[in-house]
Amino acid sequence: MADRTYFAPHGGHPPQTQLLTDRAVFTDAYAVIPKGTMRDIVTSNLPFWEETRLWVLSRPLSGFAETFSQYIMEVLPGGGSDRPEPDAGAEAVLFVVEGELVMTLAGESHTMRPGGYAYIPPASGWSVKNQSTAPVRFHWIRKSYEFVEGISAPDAFVTNENDIEPTMMPDTDGKWATTRFVDPGDIRHDMHVTVVTFGPGGVIPFAETHVMEHGLYVLEGKAVYRLNQDWVEVEAGDYMWLRAFCPQACYAGGPGNFRYLLYKDVNRHAKLK
Repeated sequence: MADRTYFAPHGGHPPQTQLLTDRAVFTDAYAVIPKGTMRDIVTSNLPFWEETRLWVLSRPLSGFAETFSQYIMEVLPGGGSDRPEPDAGAEAVLFVVEGELVMTLAGESHTMRPGGYAYIPPASGWSVKNQSTAPVRFHWIRKSYEFVEGISAPDAFVTNENDIEPTMMPDTDGKWATTRFVDPGDIRHDMHVTVVTFGPGGVIPFAETHVMEHGLYVLEGKAVYRLNQDWVEVEAGDYMWLRAFCPQACYAGGPGNFRYLLYKDVNRHAKLK
């Protein structure tokens, strides 16, 4: 596999000479949050996190996407948290895009670097610390775990994308692959967070239309992405947020790979109330 890259925002503030026009859009079916909107002025802070700020990319909104939230965390040297999650019912995935993070999970310490992935079950004891000399930036995806009687919650684990062989989609000549961190047949999991890779010229050759909500953060490359009735250009650092049944497709623009971190909800009945 070629060397993988991971885009991470660094904030800052644009000059007064910059044009206002950008690609940001929010519709009733999807949102596009370009990398240029992730500036110092739109960061947030969290209780019990030290030397930390974050960009909130998505959060449950009534009438839109409702199952998850996604943050990009920026933790400075010496920062972190011993009380990161206030909701005992929340599960999470962390995915590191820049720097080095020391995570304690289920009593074990793990040093996570770019491509590092951690699954955190609900009611877990965990903590994170930046013990390096440079900032660390990582995605934090949170979801209320949907318990099912007779099925236990998944186990905690930590791994790295670079240690997993991507699964090639059939009949795509190797131009479309998915890096899966959990077994799709493991019914304990009610969300999947994967990395999708398209080689130059690779496509989703039909308009996917399905019940799963999506968060897509572009890690590398560029593409033209179909969202509902619109084609939009996206590049590394952009985020797309799709509600259920929003049609989607894409053309990977090259010259390198187009890769994104993908969230979707899975394996549970539709709520009737």
